[in-house]
Amino acid sequence: MAITLVNPGGLPTTDVYRQVSVASGSRLVFVAGQVAWDAEGDTVGAGDLAAQVEQCYLNVGTALAGVGGSFDDVAKLNVHVVDWTPDKMPLLLEGISRAAAKLGTTPVPPATLLGVAALHTPEHLVEVEATAVLD
Repeated sequence: MAITLVNPGGLPTTDVYRQVSVASGSRLVFVAGQVAWDAEGDTVGAGDLAAQVEQCYLNVGTALAGVGGSFDDVAKLNVHVVDWTPDKMPLLLEGISRAAAKLGTTPVPPATLLGVAALHTPEHLVEVEATAVLD
């Protein structure tokens, strides 16, 4: 595996992500921000943050699988949530958990969570982009 996830001493430990990833692979993969579209381009989970997070993570998984990778190869995630407030965290975590169950993995690479005013279309509540490293 090209990615090793670490929580170094002296930094807080969280179950949601690891503080550092160490990449030893040779191919960088940059996945465009994924929104809650299905394969036909229809929005999944209109108005439902958990459902949209789940679809975004599944789309990242699909993109990675298309180039021979998986969430185990992700070195960094950026998550953009419209009108973020901390009370939305349970819905975010629910969506991640549901996607993880379907993907058969626990996606915990280092991540940045950003609140944004809007995405490219009003029905999308979240966008997830990934950087991965493959052997």
